[in-house]
Amino acid sequence: MTPTSPQPPPTAMTRRAFLGAAAALGLGLALSPSGLGAAGAEIRLPPLPWPEDALEPVISARTIGFHYGKHHAGYVETTRRLIAGTPYAQMPLEQIIRETAGRAGQEAIFNNAAQVWNHTFYWHSLSPRGGGRPPARLLARIEASFGSLESCLQELARAAVSQFASGWAWLVEEQGRLRAVNTPNAETPLTRGQRPLLTIDVWEHAYYLDYQNRRADHVAAVLDKLIHWEFAAANLEG
Repeated sequence: MTPTSPQPPPTAMTRRAFLGAAAALGLGLALSPSGLGAAGAEIRLPPLPWPEDALEPVISARTIGFHYGKHHAGYVETTRRLIAGTPYAQMPLEQIIRETAGRAGQEAIFNNAAQVWNHTFYWHSLSPRGGGRPPARLLARIEASFGSLESCLQELARAAVSQFASGWAWLVEEQGRLRAVNTPNAETPLTRGQRPLLTIDVWEHAYYLDYQNRRADHVAAVLDKLIHWEFAAANLEG
């Protein structure tokens, strides 16, 4: 497994910490939807926001080791290789994603760049002290959009479990309301006019070592124990 550098305590993973990872990647991210980050920023693998074993027993250190150290790292290296010597090499990651989305001949760059972004966002959507009730400011928006927190969780679970094959489930803001949506493969709300607040990875490599084909059990455990409502609240306000 890929070693990680010392991390702050779980309660310290806030908007500031994710902004630091975003800056390392040249990301504007959902925290600043119109921003594209610093031009020419180097794309590299950011550190995890917690130790590899911090999410056990819901997600094992073995799963994180493969997921982060192999899959996420692989997307980073492939993106760097594909953009070398092209105009994309001078763009921050979010701009690369927007510029290549739906563009013939650029599918490989989009897929890998978007997966770098999605995974960085995903790690920060999880917390060892997650689950429970969202902050009051976010809870009010959830209740206004879904009727109740329970309905929101049900919609997120439905979006995650119903996504055919590989993909992602997201809590997003769109036109002033919160929605639970899913995207296939490397697709991301960034190219759909939506503000991502948090995400759940439902590619098989995210859960198969721990849950095999029981995606629904994995999703239920993540929503109950790991989902990082403070991160979603910070994105909503950013």
